[in-house]
Amino acid sequence: MPTAVTPVRQLDPHAVNELTEAAQELLSAFDGDPRSLALVRRLPHTAATLSAGIRHVCRPVDTCAGLYVVRGIPVDDETIGPTPDHWSTAGRSGAVHDVALLLLATVMGTPIAWEGQQDGRFVHNIVPSPGHEEEQTGASSSVLLSPHTEDAFHPGRAHLLILGCLRNHDAVATTAASVRQVELGADDVELLSRPALPILPDDAYAEAQAYAGTPPPVPTLWRSPDGLTLRFDLAYTPLGDASARHRAAYDRLAGELSRVSVAVSLEPGDVLVVDNDLVVHGRVPFKARYDGTDRWLKRASVRVPGRRTRPPAEADEHGYGQAALEAHAS
Repeated sequence: MPTAVTPVRQLDPHAVNELTEAAQELLSAFDGDPRSLALVRRLPHTAATLSAGIRHVCRPVDTCAGLYVVRGIPVDDETIGPTPDHWSTAGRSGAVHDVALLLLATVMGTPIAWEGQQDGRFVHNIVPSPGHEEEQTGASSSVLLSPHTEDAFHPGRAHLLILGCLRNHDAVATTAASVRQVELGADDVELLSRPALPILPDDAYAEAQAYAGTPPPVPTLWRSPDGLTLRFDLAYTPLGDASARHRAAYDRLAGELSRVSVAVSLEPGDVLVVDNDLVVHGRVPFKARYDGTDRWLKRASVRVPGRRTRPPAEADEHGYGQAALEAHAS
């Protein structure tokens, strides 16, 4: 897998100071708690004061790669403390980075959280956790995290996925592949645009997995006004229930996504922005040490009001009973 020549958008020193000072002021105003709902409600007001330079860096994805990296935010490896061994033990570690990420997310759209994941946090801590090494979730380590659309099972999934790197001493790569770069025949595109199979909730959503409703079939591909989009999660799609012809088309798409996949090794302070309608992402395997020095990412999810990148029929899906919380409506 080639290492990506990823589009980079550099924050200049003035913009970095502006962003970090705004994050620190918000934290100070709300007792240093990045999870404060009052802080979350204040995000639009503070984000509106940020300069044109920051807004330009946060402009929509503008290449067929479907992603970019925001670079320039400093991370002090000692100040952030050891990498937690589970999201629930992170506490307020790296709190200023939580808020900076939320400010960037608010410039891009509306941050969302999930009632059924990480206790409704708007920023998730993605760390390897003992006992979860072989799962298809962000807590895994020793297995390839299969390429997938983030929260593909849900019609209210994010339009943008944001991954902020706090620590990555081992240069563990995030994988990414854009549907706009695959070569697929018209017959395969037409077949995969039919709602034939469901995408089931992943292991991070125990309540959703227990939902009693019938899983709705969904299309894998869709031609939006701007071009082809996808909704893909091989690990949670019951391909055994499909026709041989459909499975063959799906396999060809998976093969093409593998062919165009690139490895993005984030450095501390990098913020990877992924268009969740164009790009599937994953992670290469690595050996977790659980000694406080393992890879540590912060994750935020963003909806972009007014986007027309999904089939209208998604509005009728039940979402396996999962409700998304919008930051600006909290």
